[in-house]
Amino acid sequence: MCPGGKFAGAHRVEWGMFGFAATPTMVTPENALPGRATPMSGLATSHLVLDAPLDGPWPDGAQILYVGMGCFWGAERIFWQLPGVISTAVGYAGGYTPNPTYEETCTGRTGHTEAVRVVYDPTQTSPEQLLKAFWENHDPTTTNRQGNDVGTQYRSAIYWTTPEQQRAAEATRDAFQGVLNARGLPQISTELAPFAEAGPFYLAEDYHQQYLRKNPGGYCNHGPNGCTLPAV
Repeated sequence: MCPGGKFAGAHRVEWGMFGFAATPTMVTPENALPGRATPMSGLATSHLVLDAPLDGPWPDGAQILYVGMGCFWGAERIFWQLPGVISTAVGYAGGYTPNPTYEETCTGRTGHTEAVRVVYDPTQTSPEQLLKAFWENHDPTTTNRQGNDVGTQYRSAIYWTTPEQQRAAEATRDAFQGVLNARGLPQISTELAPFAEAGPFYLAEDYHQQYLRKNPGGYCNHGPNGCTLPAV
């Protein structure tokens, strides 16, 4: 269940060892950066790996799930490789600043988390299968942090768009927490919310889209964490 992987020893690390006295706190709406009224120019339109548009339109019946797993480069690659996924895109969700830039998001003053939009065919896959990849490939117990990436923009999150996704998010969270409990590991801190409350989703700049296809040796801190989600 949890023979090793990224969880092994990870929670012996104290914030002070990295120069942080406390968990970063979420910016308030009144203190968020102002942003801009229109989207950034030069945003990508086509997926480099999948034969699909990056920002729609998608086939009738397609469904959309939004997830945050820390740095969105590695997270996106996990999902574009899964059966039934039509398209993926990286961007910013869960915050306050309209049309934020990457540099703004990195300050922690937009309120967004780095997110992946996963568009999928519900006849070919399910929210449970997608969330299995989510839980098993990052650390959902470190608040506002993934590895050495620290800040509210790296928080773990699931934003659902259908009742089925909500049920799957809650059921898989509870099942995965049971696995962690059996190993004496911490509580899950993943943010769960309807996308209607966490949106909108703003596309990230072109160079971020399918980053690890463009840069195969690029930075990625995602991979099996050593724990397996049981069937739900």
